[in-house]
Amino acid sequence: MNGTKFVLLLLIVAAATYGAAWAIGNAYVFFAGYIVLQYIALATAWNILGGYTGYVNFGTAAFFALGAYSTVVLHKLTNLPLPLMMPIGGIVSGLVGLGTGYLTLRLRGAFFSIATLALAVVVQTLITNWDFVGGSRGAYIVRPMKAPLLGIDYIQYLFLVMLGLVVIVLATARAIERSRLGYGFATIRDDEVAAEASGVPTLRLKLLATTLSGAFMGMAGAPLPYYVTYLDPASGFSLAYAVNGVAMPLVGGTSSWLGPVIGAILLGTLQQVATVTISSALNLLIVGLMLVAFVIVAPNGILGLFGAGAKRARA
Repeated sequence: MNGTKFVLLLLIVAAATYGAAWAIGNAYVFFAGYIVLQYIALATAWNILGGYTGYVNFGTAAFFALGAYSTVVLHKLTNLPLPLMMPIGGIVSGLVGLGTGYLTLRLRGAFFSIATLALAVVVQTLITNWDFVGGSRGAYIVRPMKAPLLGIDYIQYLFLVMLGLVVIVLATARAIERSRLGYGFATIRDDEVAAEASGVPTLRLKLLATTLSGAFMGMAGAPLPYYVTYLDPASGFSLAYAVNGVAMPLVGGTSSWLGPVIGAILLGTLQQVATVTISSALNLLIVGLMLVAFVIVAPNGILGLFGAGAKRARA
């Protein structure tokens, strides 16, 4: 399937998803569905660097929160609509990703992961002491009742906006996977030393991966202030984003664009069900147990498990 047909398929699935949510007639479906879609975008963005390139990023929450706080700043200074705020949040996070990559991508393995974790701490400290965005007190965002132009409930609007972002992120991830750029990422993941010896511009490719991954994370975080209406550092830099951002691609499988989607839908839905039926305090426990189980049973994720089964069947 070529890229154009794939994008059309994504648009059809997105339209069917919105139609199904609207047909159910329960506002909570849009409220919970937004979270699942947010995790699909976040997990796919992480996979561009962590899965395709093999550099594990523990600073997901920092890039996500930068996108959210960019929206807070724009909300205070301008009247831009949300779809225009999201690319700006992506640019901010992408530039931070570029700078971080330039400073840390000469590190490898656990050293790079620790550096990204330190980035999250540094960014959170800066935001906590920045009074313009509320500092440690947090910032309130007045969410409109109705979406501009469309006239639908604003939660439905946020759902629709995040659905559009998911289409863009998935189309980009699949295009990378099947391009020369994706093959370059794969050579870095498999053997970076051999890739450098073969003339692959590894530093340039890694910088591109960190920038693109960070930009999509920032775009995923940009609508958050309108969703929660109150944003403070504890919620913006929540551990849940860092943990889910890593766990969902690993559970689904990092070898393909489809893996993060499967992992995000599975873990995101389980967490929403647990929030409604038991307690939101169990969310990270569910993710942790699922991650441990898949590391033991299927270290290559669900896609790897099914792929191994198909190979055995053909044999």
